[in-house]
Amino acid sequence: MSRESESADLILKLYDLRREEKMRDARNWIIPFFPSSVDDIMRAMIDPESSAKYRMVTTYWDMAASFVLRGAIDEGMFLDSAGEAWVVFAKIEPYLEAVRQRLSNDNYLRHLETLLMRQPNASETCEARRETMKRWMAARSEMLSKGA
Repeated sequence: MSRESESADLILKLYDLRREEKMRDARNWIIPFFPSSVDDIMRAMIDPESSAKYRMVTTYWDMAASFVLRGAIDEGMFLDSAGEAWVVFAKIEPYLEAVRQRLSNDNYLRHLETLLMRQPNASETCEARRETMKRWMAARSEMLSKGA
């Protein structure tokens, strides 16, 4: 099996994990989650309703990024299909250092940060993802309020 085939196979396995019921529920929870402070993130981490969901999604993407950084998955192939990783990271990125300090964990989401922030225009990409998701959620709210 070629290196590309192995990477594709691992990416498909990661995709299958994203379709698991609890993971899908967690992913649905995090999409409209827009923290405006480190306190919002800390509340999400400890609130019984959100803690497992928040941790499931964020650690999933950090784990997947670690596979790329260790060479198990081709970086380009992974990034071609990992738009959600950008969305999740972009929400947390402005508060990441403060979260690390509160947790006393300098490595919190370090793999995901390392992988994404070494990409060209990473800061701009994070900002664009935050703004896009806010527009999508506003459009979704408007649509739901109209009963569509």
